[in-house]
Amino acid sequence: MPCEGERPNFIPKGCRAPSMILRICWPICGFISNPSFVAGIIGLSLFVRSSLAFAEEPKLTNIIVTNTKENLLLYLTVEGAFTEPMKELVMKGVPTEFSYYIKLFKSRSYWMNKSLADLTLTHSVQYDTKKKEFHVKRSWEPEKKHVVASIEDAKSLLCEIDSLKVAPIWILEKGIQYQIQAKAEFKKKTLPYYLHYVVFFISLWDFATDWYTIDFIY
Repeated sequence: MPCEGERPNFIPKGCRAPSMILRICWPICGFISNPSFVAGIIGLSLFVRSSLAFAEEPKLTNIIVTNTKENLLLYLTVEGAFTEPMKELVMKGVPTEFSYYIKLFKSRSYWMNKSLADLTLTHSVQYDTKKKEFHVKRSWEPEKKHVVASIEDAKSLLCEIDSLKVAPIWILEKGIQYQIQAKAEFKKKTLPYYLHYVVFFISLWDFATDWYTIDFIY
């Protein structure tokens, strides 16, 4: 394992290419009699469809496993998740939350791998439309309150994990193989009332990456 303070350019083996399935459901809007409302919804739906056609599938990248003298650390980034339609809704003040699932196992040849850590993290962002600032919370940094003015800075905080303490280093044995599994998920938290008529948007706000597996020897 690298020494304290080092961040190797570690490219994990065996990472599978993630996939995302969007279920598109068209609502029955016969009860909506306002022509301008219907036209606006159709235009917005066409914009989302066009954006998705060129959207990158969500995936985990820049995965690094390293350690200090005290802890096993993990770094990773989610790419292709923060789409343009999602940005538009965030800018309207819609709460947004990412979930991350991190697992650490001790590899064993003749038995099931032994679970050493099982973490669930949440990253959330809320845009204050009056103060024009983004409030970002990361569950594994309870003492930190991130307030940023740029949506790009908010995106970085939302889509990145850096220096996450997965487990204390003393539980690892020298020369033994271990495995870290990681996954990111994003589900609709709340939507403005008028968007609940458009089931299409509910699909847009749900995704999950594949599980990524990183094997290493301490």
